Amino acid sequence: MIRSNKGDTGKDGKDLEKSTSHVISKIIEYLPRSVISKTVLKKITGNITVSCLDAGQEMEEKSLPFDIYVQIIDGAAEILIDKQVYQMVLGEGIIIPAHSTHHFNANEQFKMISTVIKSGYED
Repeated sequence: MIRSNKGDTGKDGKDLEKSTSHVISKIIEYLPRSVISKTVLKKITGNITVSCLDAGQEMEEKSLPFDIYVQIIDGAAEILIDKQVYQMVLGEGIIIPAHSTHHFNANEQFKMISTVIKSGYED
């Protein structure tokens, strides 16, 4: 599997250009046997990332101390949250609770946008 964050940010290594419209599902493209991520916006208080996984790929299991909102913007994904499986399709979103283990499987190609807010997770 190839993991890449080539073009992880805008042209100059920063966020995408501000005050410019973007088609979020076209910010990154699939590559065979790859997981690609691109930062849309990164701040101390959180970040927004677009990722795509080719069919058969997965993202390793992890846990973060923050809530994460994930929305599928192309294809369909299998998301495991604390060992419970969720089948997510285009347009669906889910909040992954802080401190939960989570894992993504690409039974088919998919793209997602994830938003991490690094405050308010104390609840």
